[in-house]
Amino acid sequence: MAQAQRAAAQAERAAEAGRLAGAFMQILELHRAEFPLAQAPVAAPVPAPELSAFLAPRQQQALAGIGVFQRKARAAAKQRARQAAEADMQQWWTRANAERERYQWELTRQWQRLCGNDPEVVLPVLAEAFEDNEAPAVPVALNGAEVSLVVLAPGPDFVPERFPSRTAAGNISLKKLTKTERASYYTLTLCGYLLVTLREAFAVAPGLSAARAVVLRTDRVDAYGRVQVSCMLAGRFERRSFDGVRWDAVDAATVVNDTAGNLMINQKGAAKEPYPLDLRFEPELQALVNAVDITELTAR
Repeated sequence: MAQAQRAAAQAERAAEAGRLAGAFMQILELHRAEFPLAQAPVAAPVPAPELSAFLAPRQQQALAGIGVFQRKARAAAKQRARQAAEADMQQWWTRANAERERYQWELTRQWQRLCGNDPEVVLPVLAEAFEDNEAPAVPVALNGAEVSLVVLAPGPDFVPERFPSRTAAGNISLKKLTKTERASYYTLTLCGYLLVTLREAFAVAPGLSAARAVVLRTDRVDAYGRVQVSCMLAGRFERRSFDGVRWDAVDAATVVNDTAGNLMINQKGAAKEPYPLDLRFEPELQALVNAVDITELTAR
């Protein structure tokens, strides 16, 4: 019985270690997600028609009322039916290709508007791209080739308190993280959520040259049922600053520090724990946050 209990406890500990390892790997890999660059859309070619599809109804119509033993008349009717079917097929082919050309024109026009940074096209494209993201995000405004984005990141509890490792004897250890270690992982989380959003934005909207972004986190729901958020990170990022970044070799915090312009992050104490930014003297950032429907953003 005791042996079975020890085995069960070890299995449970191993499962917990695996879960924790997955959680930390997710944090470390957030910013490494890749997105294919948008390409000019091409309408699918019209499939080649089959004559049989047009011949059958024409032949049925042509042979109506002609007896099976009226071979000469039936042969002539079949010939007429074939000629009519060939004409029908050609008309269908011409009409289908004309419709494809109209559709291609619409696709090309939308692509030109996307590349030309038309807000009526770019903002919906970004919103749709962000819909299935683990990190809720919303495009707020487009000024020329610069988009303003708001990203919602999880709170500090997203980082587990314990880290899986092994002792010198090879046993599983679930070591409790220090305050500094946990703060470091939370900073990586904030930066990772930001970077994955920026990378997707630059991928799906090829005309963008820069993005202003703020990262919020949910703090609490107040007595009136309103979601209260804090701004944890803000900065401006140019597309070209991402060129040559060694995504697989450097962590998210390093990338943010090295690529951002006007980076704002408030880290306090020896642990460098991230604290909310004070937006009272940052009217532009406050306006950006105010432009977002927080309830809708947090409901995703």
